[in-house]
Amino acid sequence: MSQTKELKACHEDCKLPLAIFEGDPLYQKPLKIPHMKTCQCEPNHLNCMTAKEWIKCQLGVWQFTYERRDIRDKNVHPATFPISLSKRVISLFTHEGELVLDPFVGSGTTLVAASDLNRNAAGFDLQRTYTELCASRLSANPNLFNAAIQIAIQDDARNIPLYLEPESVALIWTSPPYANLLNRRRKNKSRRNRKNEQFGKIEQYSQDPRDLGTMELDTYTKAMGDIFEGLLPLLRPKGHCVINVPDMWWENERITIHVSLIQELRQRGYELRNIIIWDRTNVVNQIGIFGWPNNYITMGVTFEYLLDFWRPL
Repeated sequence: MSQTKELKACHEDCKLPLAIFEGDPLYQKPLKIPHMKTCQCEPNHLNCMTAKEWIKCQLGVWQFTYERRDIRDKNVHPATFPISLSKRVISLFTHEGELVLDPFVGSGTTLVAASDLNRNAAGFDLQRTYTELCASRLSANPNLFNAAIQIAIQDDARNIPLYLEPESVALIWTSPPYANLLNRRRKNKSRRNRKNEQFGKIEQYSQDPRDLGTMELDTYTKAMGDIFEGLLPLLRPKGHCVINVPDMWWENERITIHVSLIQELRQRGYELRNIIIWDRTNVVNQIGIFGWPNNYITMGVTFEYLLDFWRPL
């Protein structure tokens, strides 16, 4: 049996495969994926957390560590986040059995975290390679103690409404391409001084014109607005949408991606609820001395933003 056929092996207890690829029978067809909570929590509860777990989430600065299952090789995927980060976001904004959507699923971390937490999840990516990677990670991470479904779909995020029912999604959680931040040749001093393989490299996801990772900030912001406007009807009222983004420096100018996205999504019907800082200092090996002694800048590699929106009533 070929690798692709193995990756498309169906879940034992349902008719959905681990992945749907362009041209498959289920491609751009409605998904029969559960989305109702299966826990015994009160109807007005946001999640299944205890009070002690809730308090930890109220801190406005979060730190996480990586584990063995995390992908950190940039040759596999240029921008990943820890499973532990994904699990906290999913735990905070959903109940067991509810549906999580990742419109830019990449290496599949959201799907792995959803599997761990007994949440249903659908993740979308333009590239077949990443969709296969998602399915491979899911097949290597079977959870025998829950019945939730996780599935990766190779398709443009603009087409997600073809797959999911209105108001079926409890949480949109994603780390999208950061405009063309990774589509530029690496030349920062810390990497050059370390003489590692990243210096001079362009870490783009693809050169597909639909890929947000190829776009300048203004074009990127509008494209994100178009995509998330299309996703808003899928999100239930007061369902949360959390987007992980950094800012970036380019030609001595701060490019404020997070500000652009906040303004754009507000215009598209989302309400900003919180901004959380992902403090990455505990997982950054080394940064060079940038700007010293005459130009102070804060390093984007040491922190990122978690923008928490919801769909108003």
